[in-house]
Amino acid sequence: MKATLATKVFAGFLAIFLLFTAVVAVNYQLSRKVLRNLERVTRSQRVTSDATSLLRNIIDMESGFRGYLLIGNEALLVPYYQGERELLSGFAHLKNTLNPQGRQYARLQRMHRLYQQWSSYSHLLITEKREASRRLPNQTGLDGMEHRALMESLSGKELTDEIRTMFRNFDRAELADRDELRAKLADSIRETRVLSIVITLLAVILGLLWAYYVTRLFARRISTMVSLATRLAGGDYKTRIDDTAHDELSELATSLNVMSNTIDTTVTQLENRNQELDQFAYVVSHDLKAPLRGIESASRWIEEDMGQQLPEHIREFLQLMRTRVHRMENLITGILDLARVGRMRHVNERVNVRELLTETIDMLSLPAGFRIELPSYLPTLFTSRVELQQVFSNLLSNAVKYHHQPAKGWVRINCTEHRAHYTFTIADNGPGIAPEYHERIFVIFQTLTERDTLESTGVGLAIVKKIIERQGGTILVESAEGKGARFIFTWPKVKELRPGDQPASLSAVAETAR
Repeated sequence: MKATLATKVFAGFLAIFLLFTAVVAVNYQLSRKVLRNLERVTRSQRVTSDATSLLRNIIDMESGFRGYLLIGNEALLVPYYQGERELLSGFAHLKNTLNPQGRQYARLQRMHRLYQQWSSYSHLLITEKREASRRLPNQTGLDGMEHRALMESLSGKELTDEIRTMFRNFDRAELADRDELRAKLADSIRETRVLSIVITLLAVILGLLWAYYVTRLFARRISTMVSLATRLAGGDYKTRIDDTAHDELSELATSLNVMSNTIDTTVTQLENRNQELDQFAYVVSHDLKAPLRGIESASRWIEEDMGQQLPEHIREFLQLMRTRVHRMENLITGILDLARVGRMRHVNERVNVRELLTETIDMLSLPAGFRIELPSYLPTLFTSRVELQQVFSNLLSNAVKYHHQPAKGWVRINCTEHRAHYTFTIADNGPGIAPEYHERIFVIFQTLTERDTLESTGVGLAIVKKIIERQGGTILVESAEGKGARFIFTWPKVKELRPGDQPASLSAVAETAR
């Protein structure tokens, strides 16, 4: 059974986590070893310092003792007794610091015994010195002392010299031990660094390799799915993904294949329906127009046959009938034109908008006095010439057709360039449109005038709106009754919207046009 993507990702993160846990555990153990060695070095330094203090106190005692024996001044015994007090606690503290089984402890014991011998020796002579000083008013040096021979034999000096020698040996031994401890400390620090760096590098390398593997795994398969989606967006609905991994992404691949198959089936059905609708529209158009042409021809034959005998009111009825027949033909043609928008393939080409508008205006039958003003700047677009001309033609012809005073009428065209589109404004001084009808005029078959007053199919603005929105633009009208109208529409610089793009909002279009 193959591992799923989630299992692979979890396994990779678990391995990295375990490695970093090992790093932390090893570093913890090594740091404890370093701290132990550091504590030993520090303790050794304290031992040396304490031993030096002991020796200094013994020297102070000896100096005070010798001075007192020479001149008999009790003040000279102050450092003697102070050193004695400190030595009592100093030896005890140092013994507690040392290992009872170690060599240094044995040395300290010998030094302590020697000190005790010298202390007894010095106390004896100090006592005899005091007694001699009471008995002999002019006593000096060792006069009158019972054990002056001990002093003269230098036995006390030999004891202090031996004590100094033992303290020097103690310091040298402690220094040697401390050097050994420092070497162990350095080794433990170096070992900690090496192991930490090695394990950390292993964790980082493993993490990078696993991340690279997972990234490649995801990227390759997702790239395949993106390629499928791109081909689907491009119209290749028969494309498929072959995925045999049997994991989470395989389910997505299967869903994409099902979607591709569904889209292919749906598009095929739509194409078939569109072909049927095209055939139906042409057949219906032909079949509907044929009787209409027959009605028109019959009405004319009646007029021709009856001649002057035809009553005037009958002649008006026949004229009205032909007018309605023409309206019906125009409605059929308009419906077909609306249905063809977006289904007829138009070739994109470079379009000079000024030339296009000039050509469109020439095709219009402008009333005497009616004028159309073009701006100083008009762009050149790469777009469908037929569709853009159809938009301008419908808007301009409506401005002319619905004007209430054609002899004084005018239309002003304006163009503003933006980053992704152009905004065109077609303003007139016609009768205007009440705000409640601004949306209604873009609905098919909706007109604001009586059809018997002015012939109109109500399809033109619906075609304009459909063409502009298909191109990715928007259209709106700004008008009030009796104040003319402004039709504002945007035309993108590229023919079609890309996925995710949105047409410019109506409020933004209006602000731009102002």
